[in-house]
Amino acid sequence: MRISEFMCQDVCFVKPDCNIYDAARIMNENHVGCIPICNDEKNVLGVITDRDIVLRSVACNKNAKTTPVSEIMTTNVYTCKSEQDIEDAQYLMEQNQIRRVPIVDNNNKMVGILSTGDLAHHNQKIGEDSFSTTMKYICNCKGNVSNCM
Repeated sequence: MRISEFMCQDVCFVKPDCNIYDAARIMNENHVGCIPICNDEKNVLGVITDRDIVLRSVACNKNAKTTPVSEIMTTNVYTCKSEQDIEDAQYLMEQNQIRRVPIVDNNNKMVGILSTGDLAHHNQKIGEDSFSTTMKYICNCKGNVSNCM
């Protein structure tokens, strides 16, 4: 099964000079927790998450209306291509504990995004055991749950 069968193709993005406030507003309006940072050609330069905004902006007392997203974005972005097998994306997500993967073409142009939500939505097709394993590794769960009572 190819990633293209599972990914979201309607992806909003911002440019590196966009301020954190506007990026957060766009994330809120689109009900997403991550937004890719792209240049004019839609090449992926980085990503920011809602968590990045809290930890790298709010907690660091940065002015969200004047600080560009380029100051807080993650630049070491893992990507996949839409024609790759879904298992490749799951492995990448598991090994790097990431919840979202930008999907790019051969020119690094963003064509979609794959999230754990997309995997959950299609867990019957992927296989519930496969989905559970992916989530376990992303969350770094050891599989041992202890009862504190």
